[in-house]
Amino acid sequence: MKIRLETGGLTLVADLSTAIDISIPLTFDGEQPNCFGAPRATRESLRVGDWVGDTHHDGSCNVDVYRLTPHCNGTHTECVGHIVHDDVFAAETVRGGLYPATLITVEPMTQAHARETTSPDPAPADRMITALAIKRALEQWPESVMRSALIIRTTPNPESKAMREYHADDPPPFLSMEAARLLVEMNVQHVLVDVPSLDRMADEGHLSAHHIFFGLPSGARDARAASRAHCTVTELIYVPDEIPDGYYLLDLQMPSFMTDAAPSRPLLYQVQTQ
Repeated sequence: MKIRLETGGLTLVADLSTAIDISIPLTFDGEQPNCFGAPRATRESLRVGDWVGDTHHDGSCNVDVYRLTPHCNGTHTECVGHIVHDDVFAAETVRGGLYPATLITVEPMTQAHARETTSPDPAPADRMITALAIKRALEQWPESVMRSALIIRTTPNPESKAMREYHADDPPPFLSMEAARLLVEMNVQHVLVDVPSLDRMADEGHLSAHHIFFGLPSGARDARAASRAHCTVTELIYVPDEIPDGYYLLDLQMPSFMTDAAPSRPLLYQVQTQ
């Protein structure tokens, strides 16, 4: 089932029968990713009086109660509501449709090699996703109209990354402020990363990369001050090595939860440009 569409002077052709799922499946009874020390995502059978929602225990059907923290228990998409006082909902920010997207692979750098900045200042062992690395990766994929969404895969990229428990004493990579500003300059509206957060796990509450990406002044808590409130951040994806860098269409699927973040299922369709 092929689709042909035009955007920004480019003609794109994609096969919609070959979706690539880059979300991390959330297995409630098995291994699952975790960060910030949040409780595991769990499920249990619903019990109402003498009735139990479990066919293994003489229930007429299976009805489970699920408990999870979207920001910490797996792939999720968030909006500016994550960092402001206002009720802004990710499901209303993501209107649906197919977004022109570019997938790149970058190697995070230590401060000694990166010479880019964060707030607070990076520690010597911190590894940053830098503006320099993003620029270099995009040299092979120069079409600016394909950057409505940018998917960033970091190295190393073992399969175990999908089930990693992240801790502040062994911090994962995060974006430098220069990298966040570059995303804004390129008009990236949806950024997807394979780390728990755009920002350092323990950053004294600054969330500088989030503020920059959403166009929100440092310390501001009013959504009306955000110049990019239409944008989204998707974290904790996993992109296997066999999926090549390049141009795709992104279908960012998520439930209609009226929350600042919700579990999501980003699907990619590889495209050819004409």
